[in-house]
Amino acid sequence: MSNDTELNWFKSSYSSPQGDDCVEVATLPGAVHVRDSKDTTIPSLCITPTAWSAFIAHAGR
Repeated sequence: MSNDTELNWFKSSYSSPQGDDCVEVATLPGAVHVRDSKDTTIPSLCITPTAWSAFIAHAGR
């Protein structure tokens, strides 16, 4: 498993310019890491790409 500091993070395309209520995501072939962009010292949540896809599909409804 990768250390959070070694990952290539990107912010949600829905993030506001002020940075309020944002999440950052970093993807690897077998894992998707999600973290709060306001406090990057908190460990990320690591889920499978399948679970992430299901979440995104549900959230987009």
